[in-house]
Amino acid sequence: MVRCVQDDSLVTRNLVPGESVYGEKRLVAESADGEDKIEYRVWNPFRSKLGAGIVGGIGACPVKPGAKVLYLGGASGTTVSHVSDMVGPEGVVYAVEFSHRSGRDLTNMAKRRPNVVPIVEDARQPQRYRMLIGMVDCIFSDVAQPDQARIVTHNASFFLKNNGWVMISIKANCVDSTAAPEAVFASEIDKLRKDGVKPKERSCGETGRREREQLTLEPYHRDHALVVGIYRASKKKKEE
Repeated sequence: MVRCVQDDSLVTRNLVPGESVYGEKRLVAESADGEDKIEYRVWNPFRSKLGAGIVGGIGACPVKPGAKVLYLGGASGTTVSHVSDMVGPEGVVYAVEFSHRSGRDLTNMAKRRPNVVPIVEDARQPQRYRMLIGMVDCIFSDVAQPDQARIVTHNASFFLKNNGWVMISIKANCVDSTAAPEAVFASEIDKLRKDGVKPKERSCGETGRREREQLTLEPYHRDHALVVGIYRASKKKKEE
């Protein structure tokens, strides 16, 4: 559902062929058997934290076909529409946005995408929309607020299954504009860990040393990092 093409551009297979969401380019390619044509939408990483993370090489992306995703900070639906492409018709994206103006755009986009459920509400108050959302496989958060880590874990306590995934875009100067971004990222990760999110780890090069899955989003987004973690990980998950 998502791939890189020439010049490292990112594209997603269009769930609604023939339609753009925000004026993005569309590309058409033949299927493997050459009998059908497949339409893709170009995904600009300068307009999307998740897109920037994928282009930048984030090692684990739980947004995949059939997944149920809670997206916090859906804005007008630019990235949400690409997540809609990625999860496909068998998946669902619950998109929460506080701004009523952006929420209108999000709702209009969702009219053409049956796997998107727009929710115009405050992500700090998940109890207000708990009747609209079932358990999800993944939470992605792009909420630029000082308490963004708490917002994510509070929603996770309502909706995220054990061993589910958390992906959070941390904007350093929204948390503490006086501290170095690296210090802010480390502090936010500690908060996530205390509330049950274990940062995903990967082997580092030839040394084999384990490092947490954290990716700065330069040059696409200044002083941002994307952190991937597992919520209430079982012992089996911890060993992986």
